[in-house]
Amino acid sequence: MHTSPPVAADIRELETIAAQIRCDLVRMIHIARMGHPGGSLSAADLVTALYFQVMRIDPARPDWPERDRFILSKGHACPVWYAALIRRGYLGRECLDTLRCLDSLLQGHPDMVKTPGVEMTAGSLGHGLSAGLGMALAARVRGLNYRVWVMIGDGETQEGSIWEAAMAAPNLRLDNLTVILDRNRIQNDDLIDNIMPIEPLAAKWKSFGWHVMEIDGHEMAQVVDALEASREAEPQPVIIIANTVKGKGVSFMEDNPFWHGNAPDADQTAQALQEICAAAGLEVADVD
Repeated sequence: MHTSPPVAADIRELETIAAQIRCDLVRMIHIARMGHPGGSLSAADLVTALYFQVMRIDPARPDWPERDRFILSKGHACPVWYAALIRRGYLGRECLDTLRCLDSLLQGHPDMVKTPGVEMTAGSLGHGLSAGLGMALAARVRGLNYRVWVMIGDGETQEGSIWEAAMAAPNLRLDNLTVILDRNRIQNDDLIDNIMPIEPLAAKWKSFGWHVMEIDGHEMAQVVDALEASREAEPQPVIIIANTVKGKGVSFMEDNPFWHGNAPDADQTAQALQEICAAAGLEVADVD
């Protein structure tokens, strides 16, 4: 069987790649002068672990039938996905400068028709889990051995369609489905608790019949261990509640709702790159 071996040799290398991806997405949003840095930065460690260690994929064959599928249901955070796809070899690095440009492969929300490696076009929130459920069910029907990974936002769990899919997946015994909830506690305008509180999250998902894990979404060893362990939780679908920080790695963006959907200027971008690289023990030039 065709497989894709891990790209990163160890946890330290994964942390370095995550820092490079954070730098890429900050630059990308700065050049575009629009985008969503906060939720992209919070998801960087999770996406890195998936694409460089856990998922069975082949960038040279994005339509390989046995590939694992990844859906970014919170599609506004696509800069982190694009940065990972570029680093992983689905796209050339020249694409980094084209976010949100007319006819670019990198649209403001992911487009499965335009972009290699994108499995579902995302825009309105709440739809990705239902699509992922369908893909997981299709694997069973077709006798294929792939896993479906769906990343949702915590603000997104205010959508009723999330809970319809959450109810259906355990009933269908979809043990090839893993949901990753980016629990960064901030949505578009404010803290989630100030808009529509969603706790107790773990108890809710457990009551629907899911196997629930909670982790620090920025502790790479925990992230990798949880993602790998989710393959073994038969016969249930799995949700990993990843506690994260909105804007992680950039001091002035962390835990600040303003950076949900605003682009940094030149000085802010330079500061962000310096902070990300310093924390990872890199020089800014190392991410080029």
